[in-house]
Amino acid sequence: MSIAAPINAAARLLPARLIYILCAGWVAWLFYLAATGGLGVEPINALEREYGNLSLKFLVAGLMITPLRRFAGINLIKFRRAIGVSAFFLVLAHLLVWAVLDVQNLDRIWADIVKRPYVTVGMTGFLLLLPLAVTSNNWSARNLGPKWRQLHKLTYPAAVLAAVHFIWLAKGFQIEPLIWLVVICGLLAARLRKTRRAGARAAPSGS
Repeated sequence: MSIAAPINAAARLLPARLIYILCAGWVAWLFYLAATGGLGVEPINALEREYGNLSLKFLVAGLMITPLRRFAGINLIKFRRAIGVSAFFLVLAHLLVWAVLDVQNLDRIWADIVKRPYVTVGMTGFLLLLPLAVTSNNWSARNLGPKWRQLHKLTYPAAVLAAVHFIWLAKGFQIEPLIWLVVICGLLAARLRKTRRAGARAAPSGS
């Protein structure tokens, strides 16, 4: 029996809302740790970093769902919306900790967005995710039709920008941010090759 079969069987039994519950619980737990000294001597910076790292992992998890089904037969499609929405709210939590708890000044927030490239990149990624979070519902999918799928492809550049933001934030040379960027680019490259093959098969042959 392939490994996909037990995973798919377990996935059918688990509700998608479990993703929201686990994500919200972990966000609350990290905030509690920061408030009670459990995240070290710089709790705000640590909380900001934890939320950011977790949001990147959720973005990558969302990108992996289609390749897992296509190449491994593992069907986790039912969780994709929950993963995507959770990723957005983790990015939002990351942004709010930076803006409200760290910077604490509207003028400085705007100055950082304009003058600091890593902040500019991070904010751009957040803005790309914003319409996806707003339209992650059945009503939007029905009313937007084919445009809904095109709109949700903004996940791809948003994920790349998140990895670049992570690389810029890292102090000195660190391998982990680069690994995340390579993984994201690899997932997108696999999807691009599949799209090109599908287009080539659909194109009429020449006379």
